[in-house]
Amino acid sequence: MKTTISQVHKYVDQEVTIGAWIANKRSSGKIAFLQLRDGTGFIQGVIVKAEVEEELFQKAKGLTQETSVYVTGIVRKDERSPLGFELGVTNVEIIHEAVDYPITPKKHGTDFLMDHRHLWLRSKRQHSVMKIRNEIIRATYEFFNENGFVKVDPPILTGTSAEGTTELFHTKYFDEDAYLSQSGQLYMEAAAMALGKVFSFGPTFRAEKSKTRRHLIEFWMIEPEMSFVEHEENLEIQEQYVSYLVQSVLKNCKLELETLGRDTSKLEKIRAPFPRITYDDAIKLLHEQGFDDIQWGEDFGAPHETAIAESFDMPVFITHYPTEIKSFYMKPDPTRADVVLCADLIAPEGYGEIIGGSQRIDDPKLMKERYEAHNLDAEAYKWYLDLREYGSVPHSGFGLGLERTVAWIAGLEHIRETIPFPRLLNRLYP
Repeated sequence: MKTTISQVHKYVDQEVTIGAWIANKRSSGKIAFLQLRDGTGFIQGVIVKAEVEEELFQKAKGLTQETSVYVTGIVRKDERSPLGFELGVTNVEIIHEAVDYPITPKKHGTDFLMDHRHLWLRSKRQHSVMKIRNEIIRATYEFFNENGFVKVDPPILTGTSAEGTTELFHTKYFDEDAYLSQSGQLYMEAAAMALGKVFSFGPTFRAEKSKTRRHLIEFWMIEPEMSFVEHEENLEIQEQYVSYLVQSVLKNCKLELETLGRDTSKLEKIRAPFPRITYDDAIKLLHEQGFDDIQWGEDFGAPHETAIAESFDMPVFITHYPTEIKSFYMKPDPTRADVVLCADLIAPEGYGEIIGGSQRIDDPKLMKERYEAHNLDAEAYKWYLDLREYGSVPHSGFGLGLERTVAWIAGLEHIRETIPFPRLLNRLYP
């Protein structure tokens, strides 16, 4: 019976064949242990010399790391194994022998591993990270589908910036200037006016010359946009969504979290509702903690976000930022024009902002004023103003950074491990 490692629990005490790679191997005079991986998981294969032909035992002892094989054996329960099973090997067929595989079980430097990212992905740790990333993506689709959202795909090439900044990747679009998308938000607002509640999931690009452990040049964003939803309801949807992601990973990625050594007790308490703190109160909190460098009207940096997060054991919303430091499309608080109806969601344990969201301006007159104040090209953004001219409604949305969320849930030190092939300031290979 041909199967995969993830399915061996169905075949206890039966003989199966698995296509796999040799992740590692050790042997003594009488027994050989093969660490097998097939993409779905890892399992140990055991070959006892006294129970097999001498030729098979010698073949097993000679297997090299990352050699591809078909392994046949009896599935046995094994409580010592993280998987709960092992394979009593009865035959090994070599598909392709790997010679001098560069990533050995010894410790390697980060640059070496990044240069060999295409191979480093095969390791047990990286396998676990990618499985957690996949679970977050799966749970994202499940959450939004179950809550009446429609998936819409915004363009990657755009003629304008969503944020009105200069940190864009420029390219030529035939005879016009174009840019790689920073965000699909503006297009998602148009989709929300047609379909009510929508979400996108796609790549975004930021030409920031940053080398911090939280930044990537290319990353993936989940961006919901919702008609007839105002600020407070927007926050409630965000905290429900994030809680759903965390609980889904806890339920479906126990082995992967264990492999990464993640303290799951910190994740188990992540359930809506989340605490909220206004920007005003966050400034006061920082001053009380000795951060005299930050003044009202300035944006928070990583140390400030970490200090605020340490006052809570849950993700925390920082709401009502100053109008002057936020994007042109955010709606002012009706009671205070100097702040907007927005929030950043800060993850615990020093992982920083994972969501930015706001209620959007729905008044065409105010939006025109914002165009002028931000020196935006009225012709280029005319279509965006049309959304306010023809049946404008209160609407809100947010963007969740997938990689930062993976880093937090998986407990990773650096964001570069959260994406299969990271694009960093000085890295475009492999």
